[in-house]
Amino acid sequence: MIILGIDPGTAALGYGIIERTGGRLRPIDHGCLETSPDLSLPDRLVLIHRLVGDLIELHSPDLVGVERLFFSRNAQTAFAVGQARGVVLLAAGQHGIAVREATPNEVKSAVAGYGAADKDQVKRMVGIVLGMAVAPEPDDAADALAVAICVANRERAGEQLNAGVMDRAAVAPIARGESAFDRAVREALARERAVAPRRG
Repeated sequence: MIILGIDPGTAALGYGIIERTGGRLRPIDHGCLETSPDLSLPDRLVLIHRLVGDLIELHSPDLVGVERLFFSRNAQTAFAVGQARGVVLLAAGQHGIAVREATPNEVKSAVAGYGAADKDQVKRMVGIVLGMAVAPEPDDAADALAVAICVANRERAGEQLNAGVMDRAAVAPIARGESAFDRAVREALARERAVAPRRG
């Protein structure tokens, strides 16, 4: 199985391609597309779309793994990541390739065993997991390889990872019925309502 991992961004988009054979992972390619600040946003997005399309045609991945949009204190950064993600999802959809996603904490936990690992720790562990002589550069490419590793290790034959009903940022189909997250929210609200009358 070949996985294309993407660390999205409009100024710099990291990519990493790995192959999983049984329980072994090996690196195929990695790098970073940096777009010029002199370009308009539409032109930057065209370049990102072209790169992802070229990578898909060159390596024929079975899956595209993309870092998931998460809440950011910097709204401008969040919008840029969201726009780049949209272009990546479009390219994958045009080629009929399934997309898997993971949050930054999930990626760090999968690679470094710790959800708050710093970039150097992630980079070193990516190199170790993939048996690379030196840690991958630049950081965006290392992050994309980490996404690919996370997706490769979570993917199971015949398994469809769905999103919870309340999870509107997810690319997977919505799972009907109560998810663990939905249940936790319902139970927390019930506890809050039970305590509220006593406070009054």
